[in-house]
Amino acid sequence: MIEIKKSPTSEGEFNRGVFATHDIAKGTLIHEAPVLPYPNEQHQLIEHTVLADYVFEYGENHCAIILGYGMLFNHAYEPNATYEINFDKHTFDYYAYTDIKAGDEIFINYNGDVDDKELLWFHRK
Repeated sequence: MIEIKKSPTSEGEFNRGVFATHDIAKGTLIHEAPVLPYPNEQHQLIEHTVLADYVFEYGENHCAIILGYGMLFNHAYEPNATYEINFDKHTFDYYAYTDIKAGDEIFINYNGDVDDKELLWFHRK
């Protein structure tokens, strides 16, 4: 259903993104990405590594490093996918927020809410 390819929207050394290999209907589960949770007090150590770009809030007292394809979804303020945290399974579950056509890059809003337009850290520079 999805694959990793070079992304024209991604900056940096690798320029990768997640793309649909066929049409995906709105509401479809796209990917269940496992996470590595850790306590917030350890985050200051992670901030000094490349892993800091793959961390999401994970409840009140924890952060989590996203694994699998989850770490490669790029950001858009008008995404075509969304995610939900599944604490029971320790996954981030990605769903199609709109119908997605084969070949389209799949985007999430890093703010966590598809309607949240608050500028992200990399847009504030």
